[in-house]
Amino acid sequence: MLIRPSLGFGLGLRVEHYESVLAERPPVDWFEVLTENYLVPGGKPLDYLMRVRERYPVAMHGVSLSIGSSAPLDREYLRQVAALAARVQPEWISDHLCWTGVAGRNTHDLLPLPYTEEALEHVAARVRQVQDMLGRRILLENVSSYVTFRDSALTEWQFLAQLAERADCLILLDVNNIYVSAVNHEFDPYDYLNAVPAERVQQIHLAGHEDHGSYLVDTHDTAVCDPVWELYAAALRRCGAVSTMIERDDHIPPLSELCAELGRARALARDALGAAAAERTAAALGAAPQSTAVAP
Repeated sequence: MLIRPSLGFGLGLRVEHYESVLAERPPVDWFEVLTENYLVPGGKPLDYLMRVRERYPVAMHGVSLSIGSSAPLDREYLRQVAALAARVQPEWISDHLCWTGVAGRNTHDLLPLPYTEEALEHVAARVRQVQDMLGRRILLENVSSYVTFRDSALTEWQFLAQLAERADCLILLDVNNIYVSAVNHEFDPYDYLNAVPAERVQQIHLAGHEDHGSYLVDTHDTAVCDPVWELYAAALRRCGAVSTMIERDDHIPPLSELCAELGRARALARDALGAAAAERTAAALGAAPQSTAVAP
């Protein structure tokens, strides 16, 4: 399996930062763009995107694939995505492991799936169709969730791992979403992380959330919190150097503030990967074997 080398540390490209990105050339290695914002041919958003693309690598991240839906795939939407990809030449295309609507209506929310064998076969077949239509592997992101289905026979992480294998797709691992769902559903986030097939993780998301006491809400409107940073370090120790980006979709601060937060990700990655390399060296020199599992 071919996974691209790490792009380094990126940010989500947002309207508020268009001019700053072009004028200041900030210390960002790459940008992730929201696919649906650029599907209309022409116009200012696409013009800004192409100017940014001249200076930085770009990945496309969608919210409308609805890969888990029972409705037919939206072939017109996929045609538009393919056309945009042909123009932008992104490093990769991603979307979410979820469904987003019913009876032709988009809820504009990322809804969780029942984790059953039937759903697994259904989604895997749809992913293979999408990849055939786009002519490339896609990345699927784990979503945060607030409800579960009584019919689920698999854990979310078992479902994700088996889907990636059956569909031969890659994974966008959202570390914040793992943490949010772990708190909401009372599981150990490190159990999730240890079950993810590391060789299929091509990108990592970091973001903030709102704490409502007995539950968390994935909001992307605040800085990354310490428990998510700790889980990110563990993800790097397990998966190696993976392209990482920070999402901020509301209460968007100046670009300099996000770049500073991205600097924390760089420093943490340097330490985590250095520690993992030291452990491997010690093991190679005959020290006690190290477990591949990660822990808090």
